[in-house]
Amino acid sequence: MSNHLRLPPVYQPITYRAFMAGADRIVATIRPSLGPVARTVAIQRPLDHNSPELLDNGGLIAKRIIQLPDYRADVGAMFVRDMLSRLQEQEGDGTATAAVLFQVAFNEGVRLVTAGLNARQLQTHLAAGTQVILDVLRSQTQAVASASELASVAFTICQDRELSDLIGEIFDIIGGDGRLEIREGSGRKLEREYVEGMYWDRGLLSRQMVADAQHLRSDLEDAAIVFSDLQIREPQQILPVLLAAFQAGYRQLLIVADEIGDRAMSLLLANNKPDHMQILAVKTPGFGRDQQAEFLSDAATLCGGHPFLRATGDTFASIRAEQFGRARRVWANLRSFGLSGGKGDPRGLRRHLAALRRLHAETPDLGLRSRLHERIGRLMGGSATLRVGGATVREVEARKDLAERTAAAVRGALQEGVVPGGGVALLDCRPVIQRRLTTADEPEERAAYQILLRAVAEPMRVIVANAGYDPSDVLAEVRMAGPGYGFDALGGRITTMQEAGLYDPANVTKAAVYAGLSSAALALTIDVIVHRTHQPTHATLPTPTRRKQL
Repeated sequence: MSNHLRLPPVYQPITYRAFMAGADRIVATIRPSLGPVARTVAIQRPLDHNSPELLDNGGLIAKRIIQLPDYRADVGAMFVRDMLSRLQEQEGDGTATAAVLFQVAFNEGVRLVTAGLNARQLQTHLAAGTQVILDVLRSQTQAVASASELASVAFTICQDRELSDLIGEIFDIIGGDGRLEIREGSGRKLEREYVEGMYWDRGLLSRQMVADAQHLRSDLEDAAIVFSDLQIREPQQILPVLLAAFQAGYRQLLIVADEIGDRAMSLLLANNKPDHMQILAVKTPGFGRDQQAEFLSDAATLCGGHPFLRATGDTFASIRAEQFGRARRVWANLRSFGLSGGKGDPRGLRRHLAALRRLHAETPDLGLRSRLHERIGRLMGGSATLRVGGATVREVEARKDLAERTAAAVRGALQEGVVPGGGVALLDCRPVIQRRLTTADEPEERAAYQILLRAVAEPMRVIVANAGYDPSDVLAEVRMAGPGYGFDALGGRITTMQEAGLYDPANVTKAAVYAGLSSAALALTIDVIVHRTHQPTHATLPTPTRRKQL
């Protein structure tokens, strides 16, 4: 068939059927990944037909599905895919829960709308009911603090005891705002390293400044610091810094600059003598002016002193002693440098942190949010590195991705608390929804609460089914046991989630509920699908001889 198809718009009732067909196919692909006994989804690699990619990450599975052969169904599939991708980027997890919530709410909604209910009014009542569920989840939220509780939260995400114990320990030490860097390890094991204070991935500008040849690093105690993004090429540009430091009695000096030329570096090396003055020079952290300015603002607030900026025409010509920052300890190697015990104004630091947190909470830009969180973590002073090993490159990559998702979920749990896991938190919303149903007057309102009653039970049903048990029998036993009880899929028993140690991060659960239900409510209002004129050759109308596949 030609690439230049003139495809007519699709109207009801075909719109719902096509949209539902695409959404059902992508959700069916993701449903196996929900729960601690998740099934695996094998996805063929584009360039390697012999080794499929084995995934149990709903968001990543959704991203791997680019297009369906049926261009009509593809609209529904891509709608769900986009919803899940955004959820994973924002929260790191919850995609499988959001997918099954969407499927139940949308499919039930379509059945009721085609029976005569008003889609727009149903959307309004579903939105109100979603808010009721979120309020109930907030009332269930409890704080989590100990390393064992954090490890339990981590285990519900990764089902890897060694990894969950390490992540629980790390966050118990660095806190919810601490900096955690996850890297690929060189061996087969998991390793962690704690760094006092903060560090940046910019190292010494000269190998000759290395004092400890064995560890390839240098250390300063009670150091004076000059923060700048200046490009220093001539000795005359840096000489005022050395004179001001010497006159002020500083014998340990760190110079941060964007560039130091060979002639200027020769002057520094000539004066870098332990019995006279120890000097280290590192490159200004950050890529581009904006990130360098962020570093200089943070570092000067933490350590005091005046940041010297190219943008404002600053030079070192008239530098004074009070323009130096101070830190209890500074270290640097050829790749990075760090400091601890910054001696800036504590009140100024608290104001700076408060401003960063406000900006983090208000900005919708995910990239900016990530940078802000990293800045906050550094200023809080707790840093750790987790190195992930494995037997093969693919095993390392998969475990590293799992560690990143788990760490994001645990960080959220520390910041916003946890709710009972295993789908129990949602199932326990049913009594409140039932009360709302009994007082509802309008047909669309009653329908909305009926949909939500069915939807909040679906995650537990899928978890039970994925574990190999009969969902109807298990849910009947759970309801008889009472609120707080659920199904421990690993132990195969009915118990309280607290006793089983199963918790879900509250922020992830609430985000999954909002994403899945609000997206389903919006999809119910779609009446017409308009396709682009030029379709790729593989996005053609299916024929009886065409094999349907993702």
